[in-house]
Amino acid sequence: MIDAIESTTSIFATDDARRSLSGRSLLLRRRYAAPIEEVWSAITEPHRLERWFLEVGGDLRPGGWYRLKDNARGEILRWEPPRLLTVTWEFGFHPASRVEIRLSGATTLELRHVVRGDADDLAGAGVGWDLVLLALDVYLRGADPVDHESQLFAAHSSRAWGATLEAAGTPPAEAARAVRRVNRFYAPDVT
Repeated sequence: MIDAIESTTSIFATDDARRSLSGRSLLLRRRYAAPIEEVWSAITEPHRLERWFLEVGGDLRPGGWYRLKDNARGEILRWEPPRLLTVTWEFGFHPASRVEIRLSGATTLELRHVVRGDADDLAGAGVGWDLVLLALDVYLRGADPVDHESQLFAAHSSRAWGATLEAAGTPPAEAARAVRRVNRFYAPDVT
């Protein structure tokens, strides 16, 4: 069993979720009890990615491309093992954006995603990445995620992202609407 609420990813978007011409930047930070090379391998090797995240294909090298099954695709901009991965992120009808993952220390993962869209897009991306980083933690510890716990975590995460949106200047009614919509998607069984 995992204690999803206690393992919530640190959200540093309050001072970083500022509006700019390119969108709003989310920054999530999480520590893993695994060596940096192990985390790098888990986030970049296709046979490992599909065990905890999604099936990935493509030309996986700097300047190459990737496609996550039934999800996002994009170009690989930087690939500097075991510290830095930067990709473009093209998901559905949303404008292309950029995701950067940095690994440091003992092992801290920082994920920055510049999201171009409204509060719903920002909250959805935040909760989505929170769930991805939780799944990585569960995988690295050799455990299996529990669906209901994942939904509880998603509901908790969406409330945290709603507060972050408000702190970054989103009107309270808009932030609350985003939380409700994100919860319907990620945590439909949690009331």
